[in-house]
Amino acid sequence: MTPPVLVLHGPVTRGEVSGPCDALRALLDGSGAGAVVVCDVAGLGPPGLAAVDLLARLRLTARRAGGRIRLRDPSPALCVLLDLVGLRFEVEGQPEQREPPLGVEEAVEPGDPVA
Repeated sequence: MTPPVLVLHGPVTRGEVSGPCDALRALLDGSGAGAVVVCDVAGLGPPGLAAVDLLARLRLTARRAGGRIRLRDPSPALCVLLDLVGLRFEVEGQPEQREPPLGVEEAVEPGDPVA
């Protein structure tokens, strides 16, 4: 079954967040836990902080509804901006990104010889 698609248009302003969040909530309603909605962001235009705010709120809305979102056709500039603010999204057509494994750090005790 293919996931539903939410098409986002730009330019985005801060006052336009509630409409897409309501539309996402409707797409996830009754879909069950773990449901995915694809957010087509190709039409957002030049990325800015309003677009970042919108995507962060959409992700929060999806999580509260027990689902998640996946981005379709993000521009390289949008990907860089999202990365700069620390937001990582699953992108359609790319393998799922997981947290890197934690490395083992060796503690140094006072008095240990220098190696």
